[in-house]
Order: sequence, then C-alpha cells, then structure tokens
Amino acid sequence: MIPEARRPLQMASTGCSCGASPVTEDRAVAEATPASTAETTSYPVPGMTCGHCAGSVTTAISAVEGVEDVRVDLVPGGVSTVTVVAAASPAAVRAAITEAGYNVADT
Repeated sequence: MIPEARRPLQMASTGCSCGASPVTEDRAVAEATPASTAETTSYPVPGMTCGHCAGSVTTAISAVEGVEDVRVDLVPGGVSTVTVVAAASPAAVRAAITEAGYNVADT
C-alpha cells in the first residue's frame, strides 16, 4: 500500500523550503472585489517552528471579526512574521496570537 502524499503548508511571500510554488490569486476575483477599509499590519512572533504552529496562529487570527487575510513568513528558530489584513484592531489580533499560545515580540 502506498501512503498518501501530504502537501506542505503554503508559506507566505518567501515560500517553503520544499520548493512549492506560491499560490496566486485569480485576477478576475481580485478585480471584482470591492475596496475595503482594512489595513495591513505585521507582527513579529517568536517561537513558531513549523507549519502546525503557523496554522494554529492563522486559525486563531482568522476567527477575529474583520480579518480578511493572514499570511505567515515562518522562520524556524527565529522570529516569524505574521501579516494580517484586517479592519479589526491590532489589540484584537494580538489577543488572538496570545490565545494561540504565542506572543508578539516588542519591536
């Protein structure tokens, strides 16, 4: 029996070391999407070491009302960057990161 191959978690702009191509947004969808009042904010988050960690943080932040997009640039053993597009307050996003078991580093 051949085990099913698992696809690695797609990382944000820098991609993953597995060599997978970044996912691109469909142009027609992007053009049809109305402008929003959301702002893009980046948060330095130490301690995330794998795709599961990034998934936990992404899930927690995505549950915050007003969050439109979450991207993680994972840096195992270092400080990862979580970029959030949201109309939600930075305090609400920070609280979600904390609830997921991580802290936002001081900048």
